[in-house]
Amino acid sequence: MGRLARTEGLTDIQREIVETVRSFVDKEILPVATELEHKDEYPTEIVEGLKELGIFGLMIPEEYGGLGESLLTYALCVEEIARGWMSVSGIINTHFIVAYMLKQHGTREQKDHFLPRMAAGDVRGAFSMSEPALGSDVSAISSKGVREGEEFVLTGQKMWLTNGGSSSLVAVLCRTDEGHPEGTAPHKSMTTFLVEKEPGFGEVQPGLTIPGKIDKMGYKGVDTTELIMDGLRVPADRVLGGRTGRGFYQMMDGVEVGRVNVAARGCGVAQRAFELGVSYAQQRHTFGKPIAQHQAIQFKLAEMGTKVEAAHALMVGAARKKDSGQRNDLEAGMAKYLASEYCKEVVEDAFRIHGGYGFSKEYEIERLYREAPMLLIGEGTAEIQRMIIGRRLLEEYRVQS
Repeated sequence: MGRLARTEGLTDIQREIVETVRSFVDKEILPVATELEHKDEYPTEIVEGLKELGIFGLMIPEEYGGLGESLLTYALCVEEIARGWMSVSGIINTHFIVAYMLKQHGTREQKDHFLPRMAAGDVRGAFSMSEPALGSDVSAISSKGVREGEEFVLTGQKMWLTNGGSSSLVAVLCRTDEGHPEGTAPHKSMTTFLVEKEPGFGEVQPGLTIPGKIDKMGYKGVDTTELIMDGLRVPADRVLGGRTGRGFYQMMDGVEVGRVNVAARGCGVAQRAFELGVSYAQQRHTFGKPIAQHQAIQFKLAEMGTKVEAAHALMVGAARKKDSGQRNDLEAGMAKYLASEYCKEVVEDAFRIHGGYGFSKEYEIERLYREAPMLLIGEGTAEIQRMIIGRRLLEEYRVQS
């Protein structure tokens, strides 16, 4: 491991976990990632290996069979996994967000029912906010949940569901008008439903259809899908937390830690791009010497290394603030924004260092070049992050009249 992106102040246990994951990435993910990605093949053996390591239960409390680790430990593991193949970190992230939402907001029965099996990786989570017509405007969702006795009937179409096919538990955000008079703010009439389903595609249960995988430019291997609900019946005790109208806050809490995760992914991909760039620059010769000895390339490497270090530091700070119990939406937004932008820039510089070979599917940088753009839009676009950051800064630095 090089000098960049090291984290000071870790406990022995944290260091051991992160080193174990890095070793797994080097041995089990990097050698096969590009081949699997080009085939758009789900990484079944890799996922089974991560289950054995306990990664699916990393932040789930020990009383439910998890490791009870911090957000920082989790983020550092995600950074290592994304360094190997970003799609694998996506498989973990959506599961982690649902487990986190259950831990923070679930009823005792919901926690007892789901968390032990989620810690073991036997129940795999996905969450669903976005819809085809709304983009980042979550308050405009049109999917509805209508109460009928001891059940809710869900209708609507969801989009960009990571793990849509492979998951067996989906946290779905719908609009519910129960107990909310007309004129209630949109975000106060939303509810998160815990929908259990069979893995697979097609009509996986009455009223619930997963049409198939969306074909994407990058972020392959992981299944990204739509989710169509047409009279899907969900028991009333599967409302997250047992109360309607709390869904927006629950989802935003999950997305807040998810943004730290996306920042960690950006850090991991940028690290790998730097490793590839600095290695190739020392092997490729032009005009009688390695291109690393040309000042133009050294300038690129200097900028790349600085960006890797800066993004990592901001990500670690955001995770530590959340772990301390403080609000971290500003820090998470900054970390996600900077890490995703810097990731794109570091990957592009590594691509340029490779010259024509960077355009070849034989070289790993070609895969990273297609993966990096997803981080600019996942868990809220860069533009949304800047809005959040700007508003929070104005709150913090309000001029007193």
